[in-house]
Amino acid sequence: QVQLVESGGGLVQPGGSLRLSCAASGFTFSNHAMSWFRQAPGKERELVATIGVSGTTNYPDSMKGRLAISRDNAKNTVYLQMNSLKPEDTAVYYCSTKVWNIRYWGQGTQVTVSS
Repeated sequence: QVQLVESGGGLVQPGGSLRLSCAASGFTFSNHAMSWFRQAPGKERELVATIGVSGTTNYPDSMKGRLAISRDNAKNTVYLQMNSLKPEDTAVYYCSTKVWNIRYWGQGTQVTVSS
């Protein structure tokens, strides 16, 4: 079955950086686009970044500049590098993909930006 396991979250000071990882299994990773979403307390889940099978990346306008999504098909892993973090980036970050038109989610990893 499809499994997505995120790691790398934690507490970071404003201006700091984090790299999140998502280990995928149960499907042909290299044939599927991968995305990162986040959900802050009291807010809806929002798309953060997407990477296609060819490595093409897409970010919402509000996310451009501080984030970089990448993938390692040999390791079945997708990454999210986050720089210049702000308190408003505090959220649970989820890895996600669609397999046979069914969206799958990881369990999420908490990112807290605070001094």
